[in-house]
Amino acid sequence: MAGEKILVIDDELHIIELLKYNLEANGYKVIYALNGKEGVKLTAEKKPDLILLDVMLPELDGFEVCKEIKRSAELSRIPIIMLTAKGEEFDKILGLELGADDYITKPFSIRELLARIKVVLRRNTKEEKNNTLQIHDLYLNFDKHEVLKDGKRIDLTLKEFELLKLLAINRGKVMTRDYLLDKVWGYEYYGETRTVDVHVRHLRQKIEDDDKNPRYIETVRGIGYKLKE
Repeated sequence: MAGEKILVIDDELHIIELLKYNLEANGYKVIYALNGKEGVKLTAEKKPDLILLDVMLPELDGFEVCKEIKRSAELSRIPIIMLTAKGEEFDKILGLELGADDYITKPFSIRELLARIKVVLRRNTKEEKNNTLQIHDLYLNFDKHEVLKDGKRIDLTLKEFELLKLLAINRGKVMTRDYLLDKVWGYEYYGETRTVDVHVRHLRQKIEDDDKNPRYIETVRGIGYKLKE
């Protein structure tokens, strides 16, 4: 549903004007910041429904802005789509690792950007309202910390549930081991990525029909894991 507030953080005025014109033509409200520090400040003050974030910014670059926002409990659920002229795989992985919801490379099609915005907003709104999620025959209730498969309850530890929840709300998106470790276990476990692998193995044993040929949790070699859409 249009009418959502979108914060554009970009230091190029012609890009801001282009985005503002097209977004407002599609019913969105647009605010903008010209540097990273201002972007973080406006995020806290205005609490937008979505952020379009350029990587190459003065003051704070886009990666640092993303890190600051996702570090805040109050702001971390605001979805971020990163906009950048950089197309290298490393930059994409870094942006996603820091918590960005999507990544689009300049020059981009306005039609494609609008489609991605709709998908990210729809996913975020649905999860906030319902606080439940169904993927194939798995049903997750975040309020009750409950997972059902084919209607039968699966007993998970707290960390297993938090890991599955994080993968589920970011389904289809590759989550690095370090990112999962930080979000589920915290900084005191920094570097101990084997913890993630062990918990993924236990999760697979509980939710997969065949944990040797997983249907849900996919290993992305050299990076981490993702929950298949």
